[in-house]
Amino acid sequence: MVQPMLGRIVIDGIRPSTPRRYPAKAILGEAVRVSADVFRDGHDILAARVHWGPTGNGKHATVPMHPQGNDRWDVVIEPTTLGPHEFCVEAWTDQYATWRHKATTKMGAGQEIAVELAEGALLAERRLAQAKSDERKLLQGVAKALRNEKLSLQERLAPALQHEVAELLSGPDLATDLTRSEQWPLWVDRERALVGAWYSLFPRSYGGLRGTAEHLPYVAAMGFDVLYLVPVHPVGTTFRKGPNNTLTSTADDVGSPWATGSEHGGHTAIEPSLGDFDDFAYLVERARGAGMEVALDIALQCSPDHPWVTEHPEWFHHRPDGSIAYAENPPKKYQDIYPINFWPAAEADRVALWEACKEIFDFWIARGVRIFRIDNPHTKPMAFWEWVIPAVQETHADIVFLSEAFTRPKVMAKLAEVGFSQSYTYFTWRTGKQELAAYLLEVSSGPKADYMRPNFWPNTPDILAGPLRNGPPSAFRLRLVLASTMVPSYGIYSGYELYENDPASVANEEYLFSEKYQLKHRDWDTTDSLVPLITRLNEIRRRHPALAQLGNVAVHPTHSPDLLVWSKHTDDRSDVVLVIVNLDPHAAHDDTLSLDLELLGLPWDEPYEAHDELSGATYTWQGPHPYVRLDPANGPAHVFSLRAAAPAAVGAASPAP
Repeated sequence: MVQPMLGRIVIDGIRPSTPRRYPAKAILGEAVRVSADVFRDGHDILAARVHWGPTGNGKHATVPMHPQGNDRWDVVIEPTTLGPHEFCVEAWTDQYATWRHKATTKMGAGQEIAVELAEGALLAERRLAQAKSDERKLLQGVAKALRNEKLSLQERLAPALQHEVAELLSGPDLATDLTRSEQWPLWVDRERALVGAWYSLFPRSYGGLRGTAEHLPYVAAMGFDVLYLVPVHPVGTTFRKGPNNTLTSTADDVGSPWATGSEHGGHTAIEPSLGDFDDFAYLVERARGAGMEVALDIALQCSPDHPWVTEHPEWFHHRPDGSIAYAENPPKKYQDIYPINFWPAAEADRVALWEACKEIFDFWIARGVRIFRIDNPHTKPMAFWEWVIPAVQETHADIVFLSEAFTRPKVMAKLAEVGFSQSYTYFTWRTGKQELAAYLLEVSSGPKADYMRPNFWPNTPDILAGPLRNGPPSAFRLRLVLASTMVPSYGIYSGYELYENDPASVANEEYLFSEKYQLKHRDWDTTDSLVPLITRLNEIRRRHPALAQLGNVAVHPTHSPDLLVWSKHTDDRSDVVLVIVNLDPHAAHDDTLSLDLELLGLPWDEPYEAHDELSGATYTWQGPHPYVRLDPANGPAHVFSLRAAAPAAVGAASPAP
């Protein structure tokens, strides 16, 4: 006979989880909803619970799960330590609940319950063997009453229906079909792995590391959490690119900082024109004092001048003529960069290379860096990231890795699954209402949300896309509101606040006169900038817990193809945020909304307040269909805080058209 794979009880669809049983992701102190499909044949009533806790300490908590309908069960847990955790789901037939339902239902229908009374007495008596002295007295009284034919049915049943009796008899002790799932891994990060506002810049355009430190008050005043530095390592000179990615350069050209390595060193050295390690330490300390962290870009690739090229030629791809192949992504060519061969023929060479790469992270961690933005991780083997990220986090559980993988969906997801804390996304290219709404729901509540945390960037140093290309200031405003309020982490590349909008060409997404290849000097004192709006949005993000959560999004329907409406709320509905964005940067649009007030925890038949966090105005609405109008000339969005109205509240129905 073939041994069945399933037991009597089925436990399926466990979340949070990943396709290949890599750790799902959680945040320290964040409520994590553990859920599963739990069912069995027949009509007997089940019970379920979760065992969970830090991996390896043997002190796991046990919490009961609750049925949510359609055989789905869940419970919320809240990790209090960083690092690896595990959990499993247990389920069993609840003999007491099954008995109680059958007995009370039959009695209510006027049917004979003599058998059920005897079964109930046997159930209580079976539990006596494991009971404590005070529990034994209670159970003996239950059994005695159930067997006492002199009492009425109600009197015989009443003792057995007490809450204290239910607690004693509903557990798995009497179960013969206790079923346990496999252990599922869960990695617990610090908050910055989920929540943060990033600001990207090139230190060389500010006079180096010290100059960047002097620019910190400007960045900090806007409310950013992370100062992301492009690579600060020595820049190669061989095949150095000139302005606009030209193939010729002069002695005055600075080259691409992603062409790492020169006679001054490689990934553990600093470009001399930027300063030295004292200057780097000064910048890290100044950022910390301003309430920010420094994130460092690590590009695991080499210029032809990197020390590894001569010291370890076996770590590179060689052409038939013996020369080292430079990087290509046809039609793009990167003559100033040699990709690393992460899988050399000799196993010893692979091990030595991987260890050398890990030492790069260890080196910068020792110098105060706790966040790494990884350039093009999809061009390195998944197996490398599967190894190196846990190897680093084994001794530094607070390290955050951001994946800059603008690549195919499954590759992007797998990088997140094997360990990356955050991921760049396709938000940069999502511009229409339907595609934005679908993508928002995908990254916030789909299965990948268990392990892939999105970071929305309207622009990057080499991507100027969508309505920003030659776009008006209103395009920059609407994309900023989208990025900063849709997901907990977002970022901008410096110059965004100045509406820099010149593409390299009609077909090229890069900036004209890109800062990747030359210094950029900007007028930071101009009054015509996005600084006030950025500052306001970052302040709103900090005040609203709903905006710091990922899986609490609802998209609300509108008739207008240009108005996108979504809400975010905390579980207890103490914080409800409604965002409305006009996706057309050139024209005003209006509509009547259709809000799910039950989801938002608001009354259907009473007034409620909508406080616009951007304008400061407060409106009194009633019902699910308020009217709104947005003119890009006045502002592309509303960011409403919704709450029940004060008793004496009166006011306009909505912003007037």
